[in-house]
Formats: sequence, C-alpha cells, structure tokens
Amino acid sequence: MYKLIKNEGTARRGEFVTVHGTVQTPAFMNVATCGAIKGALDAYDLEEIHCQVMLSNTYHLHLRPGDEKVKALGGLHKMTGWRGPILTDSGGFQVFSLASLRKIKEEGVYFASHIDGRKIFMGPEESMRIQSNLGSTIAMAFDECVENPAKYDYSQASCERTTRWLIRCKEEMERLKALPDTVNKNQLLFGINQGCTFDRLRVEHMCRIAELDMDGYAIGGLAVGEPKEDMYRIISAVEPYMPKNKIRYLMGVGTAGNIIEGVYRGVDLFDCVMPSRNARHGHINTWNGIINMNNAKYALDEQPLDPECDCPTCQRHSRAYIHHLFKAKEMLAMRLCVMHNLHFYNTLMQRIRDELDNGTFAQFHDKYVDLLDTRI
Repeated sequence: MYKLIKNEGTARRGEFVTVHGTVQTPAFMNVATCGAIKGALDAYDLEEIHCQVMLSNTYHLHLRPGDEKVKALGGLHKMTGWRGPILTDSGGFQVFSLASLRKIKEEGVYFASHIDGRKIFMGPEESMRIQSNLGSTIAMAFDECVENPAKYDYSQASCERTTRWLIRCKEEMERLKALPDTVNKNQLLFGINQGCTFDRLRVEHMCRIAELDMDGYAIGGLAVGEPKEDMYRIISAVEPYMPKNKIRYLMGVGTAGNIIEGVYRGVDLFDCVMPSRNARHGHINTWNGIINMNNAKYALDEQPLDPECDCPTCQRHSRAYIHHLFKAKEMLAMRLCVMHNLHFYNTLMQRIRDELDNGTFAQFHDKYVDLLDTRI
C-alpha cells in the first residue's frame, strides 16, 4: 500500500508498505540481477549501505539456478539472506534485448537462451509462475519492450498486446496466491506503461491499465538509447494519468541527474545497473561530479573517494590505494567502488527525501541535477 505524505510541485514524498517492510520513497532499488550485486556485495553489505529494496531478474534466475530450485530453498529472501523488499523484473526486457531468434505470438514469446541456445517459451502465465516461485515482494507484469525508435502502428499493437498480457498476469497471480505451497501469498503486481516515445500512445495505455487497479505502475521502455529530453517529456505526459494513490516506478533509470529529474516529475522508484557497472570500471560518483580512479593523478592522493561521504570505503581507504588496486587488477577495487557508488545513490535518495520533507527540493534539484552527472 502506498501512502502519499506530501507533494512539492509534482515531486512526491511517500511510504510504501509491504509484507517485507516499509519503503521510504523516493527510493533507488539496488540491482542484484542473479541474487547478488556484481562486484562481490551480498545482502548484508546492502544493509550496511542503507539499501531499502533489492531487485533481481526473472529471466536470469529462471535460466540459472532455476526458479524451482529457488522455491525449494525457500525463495529469494531465504536463499540470499536479504530481509527487505525484493522486486523481480518480469524478464520481458531481457527476452527482447538478449534472446536471439525470438518469435512473438499472442500466447507469449518463443526464444533461444543467450547462455546455451536452448529453446524457451515465456508468456504472462510463465512469468507469474516463475516470480511466484522466487517469492519476491513485488512482481512485474510480462510486457513487450519495443526498441526506440519504432513505428507508430507497431507500437500501438504492442501496447494492446501488453494490456492483454497484463490482464492474464493479474488472473494468474490470483490463482497462484490461492495455492497451498505459494512462497509469498502477499506478492504485489505492478503494471507497465509502454508506447515508445509517442505521447498519445503512452497516455492512452496508461489510462487503460489504470482501470485494472494494480498495486503499482511502472513506466517502461525508456532509457534505452533515446535522448533524455524525450524520456523527461514522456514522464511528464504520463504522470497526470497515473493513479495518485499508487506507487510509480521508472524502470532502468539511471544517472544521478536522471533520478533527480524523475523525482521532480513525480516518480517514486528507480533502478539501474549504472552505479555498480561504472564502479567496476573505476568511475566514481561524488557530490562534485564523477571521477575516474584509473587516472594517474590519483596515484598519491590520500583523500577518500569523496570527502563528503561516510561509506565504509571512504572511511577506510584512500584514492591512492584504490587507484593501485585497479592498476594491479585486484578484485577488491571493484568491491570497494561498488560499495561506494551504491551508498552514494542510497544517500542521494535520503537527501532527496529530506529536502522534500523540508520543502526545499526545488533548490536541491537546481543545484545538483547537472552537477552530479558532470565528469571531472
């Protein structure tokens, strides 16, 4: 259940109550695709860096270790040790971005595994059954994610198919919740808004799926290569038609500046692999912009990664040491930097919530929306 505490303009400060805990929003979900953060962080590390929600992926966990195995182990929470809410992506994006030789039909999608080429079928019912086996707090509906740019007629047909699939997802989830051996009988289901970069399609699709009274709503199919101005335009076009009493999730976004702008336009939840992926290559988020720890100028720098940060990495280690670890190709470099970047993102969200509580978010937006994405 989502509770809207206050607005500042379109920006929203709220709480999202789930069976696995209450999420203070706006919030960033830390991406643990296969049940682990790439960069050697586990669930207990996530607690230390103030993560609220962990996100894992249906497609990848279905392929390995297999969702039936996860269910046999008691679900994702028990397997990973994470005690807070978990959101599982439906697998739709991965089917359309990773799978080869896919064939889309009304019943679902036939495709070849990107791991070993074996033939797999996934449709709305299959996605719901996999996510039920995983026992996540929040399941995402199975949708068709269309590449940008796309033709209007195909995008329209895709939206209609995604709506039909959403109805099937909802019906299947209700059936699964009634089974005696279901891992999480309180699993929530979010619908996904599609429509590429066509404002009219986006609004029409949002109005249609809002009628289905889902537990939350996501904006999907953005941050896939289109200019950020198009993404912002679509968010603003769709926002007035999103239910005010339901949580809103912008999928796969993004940079610190993208998140600040998304909050400014009415979004509550975000996720992205960017902070951990960038960290593994030495690209570090700071309150003055982005620095690259591979640069020679840090070889004798005894400062922490960010003097304004209190993460475990910044409390214990210098830029010089981390620069050395990257040059020596030590795995510890990735772990320490991923820890820092995710802590930075979680701290960013806390700062945003504090500013909203104080009624000063507009000033925070103006100061940081471009600064945090600037490369130093």
